[in-house]
Amino acid sequence: MRTSTVRLAVSLLTRSYTLQEANAALLPPKPLFRHILRSHRNLSPEMRSLGDDYVKAEFRRHRAVTNPIHIIGFLSEWKLYLEGLPAAKDGDGERFSGQRLDTSLLEKMSSEQLGQLYELMQATKDVWRSPL
Repeated sequence: MRTSTVRLAVSLLTRSYTLQEANAALLPPKPLFRHILRSHRNLSPEMRSLGDDYVKAEFRRHRAVTNPIHIIGFLSEWKLYLEGLPAAKDGDGERFSGQRLDTSLLEKMSSEQLGQLYELMQATKDVWRSPL
């Protein structure tokens, strides 16, 4: 007898996890992608457009990746990004302000990654200059 994929999929709710264990659990690519796009609804229209386009392009680029280490790294970094986004649109003007990159992280980046980071910086310059 062959087991179905429904029975093979294990929910996080089948046993009680600590908060750290639950946060460490990776989301599958599609739900993670959807959560990120939903969280972008809380950003300003300019930032939402930029973020949505970037997320869609990155997930599209990594669709055919088969190396498990790359997949885990990709999903864990996007989950960290998702946790850093504002939770809800509040009247008090909470917005995504980002954070500084660690210098050790910059040293580990390849020249291609640094080029992509520079292009992202150039694309976001105009958004940050405009008043919100």
